[in-house]
Amino acid sequence: MLVLKVSVSEQTLTVFENERKVSVYSVSTALNGIGQRKNSGCTPLGKHYIRACIGANEPLNAVFVGRRFTGEIYNSSLAEAFPNRDWILTRILWLCGCEPGYNRLGDVDTMQRYIYIHGTPDSEPMGVPLSHGCVRMRNTDLLELFDQVTPGTEVTINE
Repeated sequence: MLVLKVSVSEQTLTVFENERKVSVYSVSTALNGIGQRKNSGCTPLGKHYIRACIGANEPLNAVFVGRRFTGEIYNSSLAEAFPNRDWILTRILWLCGCEPGYNRLGDVDTMQRYIYIHGTPDSEPMGVPLSHGCVRMRNTDLLELFDQVTPGTEVTINE
């Protein structure tokens, strides 16, 4: 059984299989820090699970808007044309909170906040909090992770 643990302070995502560490990836969490509230731009803490795995079989650097592949492949020309776009690339692991009143339901609902683990342009630094609340990963790392997880995989986000 796989379990994912995100450390905001270390900016890492660690994969455990049967309580044994199998891989560690560098990530980027929220520029605004940690927090549960809707519209906060913060990364939510606590126990979550992967609600949906989106983008199987799409190409590397596939661009997603509203969880749908746009048909675009991210490149420098596209980045210049849309400089303020929050790029969601390659794959999406949509998270759902498990703790009512903390990260589920009401104005603290991770799923309704559209919090994902997703790919980001290679030009964006990892290990530095810069996202709008999501957990960003290198696209090649995300492809590797995507092939290991399924809906229902446990994800814990800690400080």
